[in-house]
Amino acid sequence: MAKDIFKKMMQDYEGERADLIPVLQRAQEADGYLSAGAISRISRWLKVSEHEVYGVATFYAQFRFNPPGKHRIKVCLGTACHVVGARNFIEVLKADMNLSHGETTPDGEFSLERVACLGCCALAPVVVIDDEVHGRMNRVKFMELLETLKQAGQPPQPDLETEEPEGAAAAADVTGMQVGRRHEP
Repeated sequence: MAKDIFKKMMQDYEGERADLIPVLQRAQEADGYLSAGAISRISRWLKVSEHEVYGVATFYAQFRFNPPGKHRIKVCLGTACHVVGARNFIEVLKADMNLSHGETTPDGEFSLERVACLGCCALAPVVVIDDEVHGRMNRVKFMELLETLKQAGQPPQPDLETEEPEGAAAAADVTGMQVGRRHEP
């Protein structure tokens, strides 16, 4: 947690034990997770042991202890989603990426969060990826979505089955850009 953010927190809160949860929320908001350094600073400032700070932070599902991935995956496990198979998505992530709740892949691309309810029960099962809601998800659609995300950072592959229109190569100028062709009736 940056020094200036911590100083701002010290101005906004009185430094009492009752400030622990909002201070943890603010620290996580700043860094995306609760680092060991942030826990230590908060512990010293509030005069609460690090064990107690960790105890409170681990009790609430909103707190995470690893930096979030580039793609944050939230799987709803509320009753409606659970009943129609949301656990399948967690199993896919475990098998395909060795990713469990609260973890981030070693390359920093993906992180997984289980959530109690996203409030989209009519769309069950629901997965949220990068703040985009994907409803009525099934295992196949989920795996296709993951594959699309995995390949997103790679340059597009040419479609070898699509042929260039006749004469298109000759219609390219010296810069390699396609120039307009005159259409004849």
